[in-house]
Amino acid sequence: MFRSDRGPMVWLVPLAVIVLATVLIGVVIASQGPSDDSADAHSQSEAGSGSDSGSEGEEIDLSFVEHRVEDDSRAVGDVDAPVTLVMFSDYQCPYCATWNEETLPTMMEYVDKGDLRIEMRDLAVFGEESERAARAAYAAGLQDKYWEFHNAMFEGGEHPPKSELDDDSLVSTAKELGLDPTKFKGDLNSVNAHDEFEANAQESSSLGVASTPTFVIGGKPLVGAQPTKEFVGAVDDALAEAEG
Repeated sequence: MFRSDRGPMVWLVPLAVIVLATVLIGVVIASQGPSDDSADAHSQSEAGSGSDSGSEGEEIDLSFVEHRVEDDSRAVGDVDAPVTLVMFSDYQCPYCATWNEETLPTMMEYVDKGDLRIEMRDLAVFGEESERAARAAYAAGLQDKYWEFHNAMFEGGEHPPKSELDDDSLVSTAKELGLDPTKFKGDLNSVNAHDEFEANAQESSSLGVASTPTFVIGGKPLVGAQPTKEFVGAVDDALAEAEG
């Protein structure tokens, strides 16, 4: 995969691979069954882990979603780490907030050991407020504060209400984090911020990602904010595979 001079991802993946990936993640999402409220329509709290094989037993490798770009402000961990965790997230997603509070600290232990790289893909499953928050996180990243902003959005394992995702509220959060508010607001509404958001949206659409949180760990999908032990197992398995 390659990036153009303007930034968005240009996918050069064979159509068959995309189709297989879409089917795989779609099957995992569909297996969760109907939800009881509007939040569950978009996010899965108790999703089963994704299968790593197709309907005929052929193993599917989704590692092509890993960008592994040096100095990516929305990634943490060694660019050459043996395992990458890609997370598709939404700042209004309650289960994304839960994962951030309960599981991210454990994943960061793997990052600190050099075993794991985490790459974020901020989406807008819940609408325009989520898109604005995603662009705000991108703007914070331009001042090297992506992760501080990201964690502030999910403070205490809760997501912010829509009323706190307007421009003024987001700028206020940026100021609290020590960012230059004028630059932040300009970057939040810039063409580049919109382009980067659209690149993430197109990438997730090409994979059939219809809910958040959705993960790809070591090339294999895992849907939902499942117990931390599921992620530990997935990372450990991917590490073992990487080590041969």
